[in-house]
Amino acid sequence: PKGGPDGGDGGHGGSVVAVADPNVHTLMDFRHQHHWKAQRGEDGGHKNQTGGDGRDLVLRVPPGTIIHDEGTGEVVADLGFGDRCVVAPGGVGGKGNDRFKSPTNQAPRESTPGEPGVERTLRLELKLIADVGLVGKPNAGKSTLLASVTRATPKIANYPFTTLTPQLGIAELDAERRVVLADIPGLIEGASRGVGLGIEFLKHIERTKMIVHLIEARPEDESDPLANYRAIRAELEAYSPLLGEKPELIVLSKVDLLPDDSARRAAVDRVRAGLRLGPRDEVFAISSATRTGLRELLEACWAHIEREHERAGAGSESR
Repeated sequence: PKGGPDGGDGGHGGSVVAVADPNVHTLMDFRHQHHWKAQRGEDGGHKNQTGGDGRDLVLRVPPGTIIHDEGTGEVVADLGFGDRCVVAPGGVGGKGNDRFKSPTNQAPRESTPGEPGVERTLRLELKLIADVGLVGKPNAGKSTLLASVTRATPKIANYPFTTLTPQLGIAELDAERRVVLADIPGLIEGASRGVGLGIEFLKHIERTKMIVHLIEARPEDESDPLANYRAIRAELEAYSPLLGEKPELIVLSKVDLLPDDSARRAAVDRVRAGLRLGPRDEVFAISSATRTGLRELLEACWAHIEREHERAGAGSESR
């Protein structure tokens, strides 16, 4: 044939890539659409023109998504903030007939087909990661706070250890801002050594981005609020130095039980002085019963979470 062979190579197929996006909160998109396919590579063209590569298909999933291969049972990925993983690599483009030209065969008709991309069945599991872990002594008001700012319905009663497993709830500040909170069961002294279910509770706190530490303004057992705070801090730090370094907001709870505003201000001042807090360290005085201070607390939580998202985004861009 005039001009000889000039067929170019085929383009590579796109891959299916899963990305943990902090702005995605559910797996609902995958409930109704079960088949996902990246773009195929283009065929090679005349004049030895290589076909274009197919575009990757990016699946945006919530942080905390675990991807399982249904066929093998293998965990393909456990995605944290900003993580990405190729879950189905694209195919390899075929070789055009120009590749087979030789001194003895100037007009080859053969070419090689491309290799198909990976096709697999995956199962997505969302391990909900709480942004905020609510900690404090038993009966500090964690469950009531969770119920007041979210739609969660934890069991609430006026005695310690009502909460036996972590309870999760989502507080919606507005249409675009959500805070996931976990009510961690009340810690007791010795938790870091495994007393009770202490180790399991501490593991849950370890997965959160920050801690909201509740101190009862007027403990019913007449214990010292500052001593209660220090006991919980000791358990956190004994379990893990990193846990002890997590961002923490200090909250004086149940301030509606104090007689007036003057008593509330005095209680906050005692906490500030007793913990030797700096001028920028805020103590939030709240009442879940009257909703006093709840909005301010959630806004402060969101500010911390947003900074964490920005750090995670910067880290993923540098990889």
